[in-house]
Parts: sequence; structure tokens; C-alpha cells
Amino acid sequence: MSLNPSDPVSSLPDSKLSAPIDLNRVRSLFANPARINESNFLRREVATRMHERLALVRIAPQYVLDAGCGEGADLATLQKHFPQATMLGLDAAPAMLAAAMQTQMAALSAVNRLLQQWLPATMGKGKNPNAGLLCGDFAQLPLGVNAVDLVWSNLALHWHPQPDRVFAEWRRVLRQDGLLMFSCFGPDTFKELRAAFAVVDSAPHALPFVDMHDFGDMLVNAGFSTPVMDMETLTVTYGSVEKLMDDVRAWGGNPLDTRRRGLLGRDAWQRVVQVLEQSRQADGKIPLTFEIIYGHAFRPAPKTRANGESIVRFDLPRK
Repeated sequence: MSLNPSDPVSSLPDSKLSAPIDLNRVRSLFANPARINESNFLRREVATRMHERLALVRIAPQYVLDAGCGEGADLATLQKHFPQATMLGLDAAPAMLAAAMQTQMAALSAVNRLLQQWLPATMGKGKNPNAGLLCGDFAQLPLGVNAVDLVWSNLALHWHPQPDRVFAEWRRVLRQDGLLMFSCFGPDTFKELRAAFAVVDSAPHALPFVDMHDFGDMLVNAGFSTPVMDMETLTVTYGSVEKLMDDVRAWGGNPLDTRRRGLLGRDAWQRVVQVLEQSRQADGKIPLTFEIIYGHAFRPAPKTRANGESIVRFDLPRK
């Protein structure tokens, strides 16, 4: 294959579903970390592009939350970027957190062996690099108000049915001037797959991902200031339909309540394969599109006190 760039939740009674996603099924689809290994190449690519954006922001966080940390790859990179910060990793799938813990323990053992070889006198005196790992729902974080300085989320938000509630919860745990930075799939993701399955039925075979502009509106409504949204399209190409479908399953499959429950018949499946085969490019590869949405925003200073009084700030000239 090849990659080519081409406020608390309870205060939101009017929250609407972005899609009828079954969160229990999401957890079950991510219950086997080995199953999603083949899709990690794109997560790492998007994480790299997120870090390029993060490098443009001046921030020195004390506490960083990776929401949807999976196996913890981003936690290690964030720790290198912010060596003095405490890392917190949260995921809804216990199996992914167990894998993250194993990764951390392996890394710690390697560091200890190196320190023992070169700096034996320092053993036991350093800071424990392990991140705190938490299991929970994005929209009901097990954290207090003003708990973190940076919320980072890489290709995870699209698995939640109520992103507006998620944004409100992320704002709740962020401190004043804290930064939210996230990425997720946009509407054109898997468009070739949708077109292929459309020839056999009208059932949804992939998530109806949320538009970038809708996310921007949700951020403003949740109380974030000056959200910045952008997107890009990446195309992954495959030599066979089988490999393409393996990667689509590795991305988590279909967690919709409205998904087709039964298997496609042989004739129907062959029609799907035929449409995908007809999309082969000049190089003989089958393309699969990923629309990647990037967003970042800050939690602003409050405009009112708890008793409802307005807060007026004056920027006095310096002498």
C-alpha cells in the first residue's frame, strides 16, 4: 500500500446525535489491539501532521490529556515534546489501555537498563515516565474542573455519537487559556466504499462523518474561543480489494445501530468488488479516500462570575 497527500454534560439537554453510534459496539470493535495494527500507519502520519501544527503554538502544559490514546503511541511523543508535563491517557476500550500499559512498561524497562549501564547512581531517583491511564467516555471524563492544560485527540472523536457534548466536557476539564487540539475523519472518508455498497442496498456501511464547519460551530457553542479548522484529503492505495477491506475493518468497522445485520450474498458482494475494481488508477491501484479534519481552540477567560456578575477586563498601557 502507499500513502499520498492529495460546561458539564448535563447542561446540554438539546444535544443531538451525529450518528446512531453504539458505544458498546465501538468498545467491542477495539477489544483486540492486534486487529487494528494494520491501520496504525495512518494514525502515525496524522499525528505527525498534528505535531507540526502544535509546534506553532506557544504552550508549556503541566498536565496533558490524550483522549482516545489507544495503545499510547501519542503519549510517548507528547512526553518528548513536553518533558516536564504529566501525561494522562484515556480510552473507552480496556484492551487498548492494557496494551498502552504494556508499551509503557517495556519502554520503562529499556530506560532502566540504559540508566543502570551508564548512570547506576541515578537509579530510582528519576521521575516515573509512566502516564496515568484512565478508562472512560469522552463525554463523561473522570477528571475535575480545570484539570489539564492540553487536550489532545488523534482520530478518535468520530467514534462518539455526541461530539457537542464531548467538546463541552473537554472545555470543562481545560484550564483557562488551555488548548484543545484534535483530528478526526470528515465526510469524504471511505467515499469509494460507500459508492460500491450503494449498488446493492441503501444500508449504511460506514459512518456519516461530521462536516468541518459543523465542528467549528460546536466548538463556539461549547464556549471555546477562536477555533481554527482545516482539512486535507489523503489517498491510500491498495493492490487488492481484500487488503482494502482488511484495513477498513482495522479502522474499527461499522458501529452504527442502523447497520445491516446479515451478510451480503455472493452475488451482491461480487457487485461491490466489481465497483471497487473499476476504480483502479493508472498505476493499477485501488484508491481509498480519507478526509482528515484538524481543529484547535482555546478555553477563554470567563466573562461572568458564578453569581452572574459580568467580568470586565481593561488592558492598561504599559509605562
